[in-house]
Amino acid sequence: MTKINYTNIAVYNHDRQAFIPNQHMVVDTQTGMIIETASGNATRQACDEVVDMRGRFAMPGMMNAHTHMTDMPTYWWQNGAEKRHPDSREMCTMFAIRNMQDALAHGVTYIRNVGAEFDIDIEIKKMQEKGWIKGPKVMTSGRAFCITGGHDSDCGYEVDGVDEVRKGVRQAMKNGVDNIKMMVTGGVLKDGETPEDIQFTFEEAQAAVMEAHHKNKTAAAHAQGNAGVKEAVAAGFDTIEHAFEIDDETIAMMKAHKTTIVPTMNAMYAIYKHGQGIVPDWAQDKVITNIQKHFRSITKAMAAGIPIAMGTDAGTPFNGFQNESAYELQLYVEKAGMTPAQAIDAATINCARAMHVQNEYGQLLPGNHADFIVTDKNPAKDITVLQADKDVYQNGAQVHAQQEVAVAHKSQNPVHISAAL
Repeated sequence: MTKINYTNIAVYNHDRQAFIPNQHMVVDTQTGMIIETASGNATRQACDEVVDMRGRFAMPGMMNAHTHMTDMPTYWWQNGAEKRHPDSREMCTMFAIRNMQDALAHGVTYIRNVGAEFDIDIEIKKMQEKGWIKGPKVMTSGRAFCITGGHDSDCGYEVDGVDEVRKGVRQAMKNGVDNIKMMVTGGVLKDGETPEDIQFTFEEAQAAVMEAHHKNKTAAAHAQGNAGVKEAVAAGFDTIEHAFEIDDETIAMMKAHKTTIVPTMNAMYAIYKHGQGIVPDWAQDKVITNIQKHFRSITKAMAAGIPIAMGTDAGTPFNGFQNESAYELQLYVEKAGMTPAQAIDAATINCARAMHVQNEYGQLLPGNHADFIVTDKNPAKDITVLQADKDVYQNGAQVHAQQEVAVAHKSQNPVHISAAL
C-alpha cells in the first residue's frame, strides 16, 4: 500500500463551482481511492510520500460520455470514396488502443463508448482493467442497435420488431455491455436519411429501455430531430445523444423524465469547419442545415436546467481523442451559454450521474476514485486552460506528465479553434 499526500493544491468543488485553495488530498494507490481531502497540509494519515503541488489546480478527470473508440477521424472517405469504418477486427483494435492512449494523455480518465465494431470495447475494457494498455476507464455498449439498413447499420446490430429488440438487448448484456445504445433516428453521416427520420417505433425503443433497466443498465438514444427526441424521452432513455432540435414540450418531457442531453457539438462543428471537399456533400449539407438549430437547442436546454453531460462523438471526421474533449467544453461556453464552471461540471459530475457512477466518480471526495488532472491555471476562469499541457492522475498515481505531451505523436486531425461560426 502506498499513501500519497498531495499538498498545497486548489481542489475543484462542484457545490461551490470553484477551486478551493490551500487544500490537501490523500490517495491510496493500491485501492486507487481518495481517503482524505481537507484544508491545509496536515493529515492524520500515515503517508508514504508527500507531493507539493505548488498551488496548482486539481479537478476530476474529464469524462466523455459519447465516444467510438474503434474509429479514427482520418479514416473517412479516402480519395472521395465513402469509408466509414475500418474493415478488420485487427485494425479496429489497433485504433482503439491508440485512441485510449491519446484520451488518457489529454486528461480523459473515463469514457462511455456508444458503439464499437466487433464489440471490441468489451475486450478493451478488460485489457485496461488488467493494466495491459493505458487508457480511460470504460463503460461499454458493444455494437449499437439499428433497424435493418438504418443509421450505423454497417457495423451495428440490425433488429426489427419488439421481439428482435428484446432478444438483441438481452444478448448484448450477456456479452458484457454496460449500456445499450439505440439509433432512434437517422443522422448526418449516412446517405439517404435525415436527422428527422424516425427509425425505431416507440414500442421497439421502449422494449430496449425496459430490458436494459431490468438489468440495471443504462440506455442511450441517438436522437436528433425533435419528434425522434420526444419518442426517445417518452421511451425512458437515460440520455439523448445529439438533440439537434427540441421545443418547449420536449424540455418539459425531459424534466419529467429526468433526461440528460449529451450534445456532441464538435461532431457538427468540426465537419462544418474542415469537411469541405473531404466529407461528402450530402453530409456537409445536413451539417449546414442543422448546426445553428443544434446550438440553439443546447442553449435552450442549458437555460432550462436540463442536465448536460459532455460527449464529443469522438471518431467522427476531424473529431478525435486528443484535445477535442477539452475543446467541446469551449464550445459549451461559447455556443451554449455555459460558464466555465458549468462546463467543468458537464465533463465531471454530470457525466458521472448520467452514467450512474456518481458515487465513485465525478468529484474529488473521500471514497471516490483518485482520477484527476492538474493544471497550472484556473479552468473555472478560462475553460481553454484544459486544452493546454496538464498532468493526469489515475488511481492516485501520475500516468501522464506535462512535458510528455510535447513529444507525443502529433494528431492527424488537429482541432482549430480560431474561427467562429
